[in-house]
Amino acid sequence: MRAGGGSLFPLTKQSLSQLLTWSSTRSPQSLPIVHALILTTGLSVKDSLLTTLLSSLLDSGHVSHARKLFDGMHKPRIFLWNTVLRGYFRNGLPRESLFFYGSMRARSVRPDEFTLPFAVKACAELSGFESGQAVHSDGIKYGLEFFTEVRNELVLLYVSSGELGSAEWLFDSMVEKDLVAWNAFLAGCVQMGCASKALSLFHRMELAGIKPDAITVVSLLSACGQLGCLEIGERIYESTRTGSLENNLVVQNARLDMYMKCGITELGRAVFDSMHSRNVISWSAVINGYAMNGKGEEALALFSRMQDEGTEPNHVTYLGVLSACVHAGRVTQGRAIFNCMSTKGVEPQKEHYACMVDLLGRSGDLNEAHGFIMNMPMEPDAAIWGSLLGACAVYGDIEMGQIAADAVLDLALNVAAYQVLLSNMYAKVGNWDRVQNLRARLKKNCVNKVAAYSSIELHRGIHVFYSGDKSHPRSKCIYETLEYLYLLTRSIGYSWEMSQALEPLPGR
Repeated sequence: MRAGGGSLFPLTKQSLSQLLTWSSTRSPQSLPIVHALILTTGLSVKDSLLTTLLSSLLDSGHVSHARKLFDGMHKPRIFLWNTVLRGYFRNGLPRESLFFYGSMRARSVRPDEFTLPFAVKACAELSGFESGQAVHSDGIKYGLEFFTEVRNELVLLYVSSGELGSAEWLFDSMVEKDLVAWNAFLAGCVQMGCASKALSLFHRMELAGIKPDAITVVSLLSACGQLGCLEIGERIYESTRTGSLENNLVVQNARLDMYMKCGITELGRAVFDSMHSRNVISWSAVINGYAMNGKGEEALALFSRMQDEGTEPNHVTYLGVLSACVHAGRVTQGRAIFNCMSTKGVEPQKEHYACMVDLLGRSGDLNEAHGFIMNMPMEPDAAIWGSLLGACAVYGDIEMGQIAADAVLDLALNVAAYQVLLSNMYAKVGNWDRVQNLRARLKKNCVNKVAAYSSIELHRGIHVFYSGDKSHPRSKCIYETLEYLYLLTRSIGYSWEMSQALEPLPGR
């Protein structure tokens, strides 16, 4: 054989190994040809050549060819099983990866500590909690569950499945916790909405002497954004601040998102403007931040600039833009943006339809909002019908409201918020009998409304206040201040809107 038009060279194991290495890095598409060449030389019995070829095929995306090569092997070692299992997953084929693991167990091949992490990853990717538990059982059976990488993936699996208690037990029972383990559980807590637990966990991490990295900081800033605790978030960022973090796009995105969720839009915009590079997440975070803080005009202006600079919006961007149209009352512009989504390669999802129903409903176009729902390409959910119900309550449209109420209660009978909306609609038109009947049904079915609360960050702590709550040690002083503020607002002409009270006022 000639190499690059040069002299002939012998087809030895060494030369074929060199050819494999060259093909893997320079010409992956030629790997099947190299395989054929190996077969013609009779060197295909050499395990090391086949192992290198198998890995190279999988790394270059030749998954089907790699599987045929593997199936032709006589009693492949566990290393080769692991290579294919990992290859399936890394090529975006978690289902095939899990099936492959099943065939491995069916042939009584014993897994090792390198097998289980990718089997568990596949289960998590497929939301296959029961399959994950079965893999976990194999880990217990073969004494593999205490290997750090196996335990880390199990923690992520249980967190992503909503089993935070089990995930915490697995985490706490780890003999050695590395940074990956701490980051896995921290991120899991944030994803499950347990931001306070994440911050407590970080305190434990500091006491254990584990130095945080960019992944840690991103999770912590996200937790602070959820809680609205700006001071804690800034302190965490400053205490972990390094040159690499300041230039880390993911960290800076999390930082500006925290500012926006805490309502400090000026600081969020300052971070955005100072970034050396931005991606669609950066733009979307600021646009959504403006929208959630009622600054619709600013959000729409930034969206226009985003398009001018050539950054393509995604689903999250459009959700923020439509929310901005809702807050700014831009019905015509909202329609136009929604209608152009498909032409930009972004198919509207239920959340976008819900925004449009909210936009039309708030503007009083209840019939158009209803028609919009009826023409949706997917089944509307309770949130969409609930949006229409809320608009009907505001405008006192009992007939349309009853249509929305029938639909929403059929989908979410035990969600108190929707029943409160229905009650408000009846109260709006003074139908107190229906209000009382609805409240009686709520009580009979033991449907309880989630208590409203507010929170404030003060002196490095979060103070939470529920409606009517007197558990705070300074509650007497707090209520005296509230009474003073109430009298002060009355003295300057403010009066409460009582038209949606759940009961008629005395004498009405």
